[in-house]
Amino acid sequence: MDNTSIITQVTNPKEEEILSSTQEKVSLSSSSVKKQRSRSIFSSLFCCFRSYDAEPPATNNNTSALPPPVEENGAPPKPPAKYLLPEVNINDYDKKCVVIDLDETLVHSSFKPISNADFIVPVEIDGTVHQVYVLKRPHVDEFLQKMGELFECVLFTASLAKYADPVADLLDQWGVFTARLFRESCVFHRGNYVKDLSRLGRELGNVIIVDNSPASYIFHPENAVPVQSWFDDMSDTELLDLLPFFEGLSKEEDVYGVLENWRGR
Repeated sequence: MDNTSIITQVTNPKEEEILSSTQEKVSLSSSSVKKQRSRSIFSSLFCCFRSYDAEPPATNNNTSALPPPVEENGAPPKPPAKYLLPEVNINDYDKKCVVIDLDETLVHSSFKPISNADFIVPVEIDGTVHQVYVLKRPHVDEFLQKMGELFECVLFTASLAKYADPVADLLDQWGVFTARLFRESCVFHRGNYVKDLSRLGRELGNVIIVDNSPASYIFHPENAVPVQSWFDDMSDTELLDLLPFFEGLSKEEDVYGVLENWRGR
């Protein structure tokens, strides 16, 4: 397996600038090849969400049965035998469910050495161990602890478990995530790994997704709290700034109305 197929990320704008500068010096054809080679360590390991214009499937109002399979490159995938999440824990029975993304939402990871990395995670790929350098987004600890008090929290990433699971072990020291979902739980739809919230096994009106990639929640944009992609800005305060909003949201019954007003801002 190529080491660029493990982690799911958006592209760092700084890297885009470097690539663009390089491409101006070469012909269009050789530029395309260089771009692919330069980004190979990111493009499939950090599989970028680039196509935001995918159309959602038809909605299904029957919450007691699995949703119809979503078209996957022309061939409908088999629906899962059961919902993605187990029964709600008794401690979370009256809480809403928040689905939280990993890469560029809570952390940023790279195969290139980072001097101030919070974690260095070894990942085995085809018999070779690679070091993944992980930076935590500012205020992520406070964010996770508070979210765990207010909601049933689920980690849902399009990255592979061999990378994301050990990162989550190091990141979530408080057991905030009651479940972890990885790439195999996504639906591959028009070139994107989409997180189909209707497959969770939770009432959609009580589900919120926190994610930096619009493509990942293209089926349920009305359930989304979009966040900016984070790479290395240590002055970033977005997670901290979101806490008062989520504290209020945890007490609301009309999730859709509150989220619509929030996105409108």
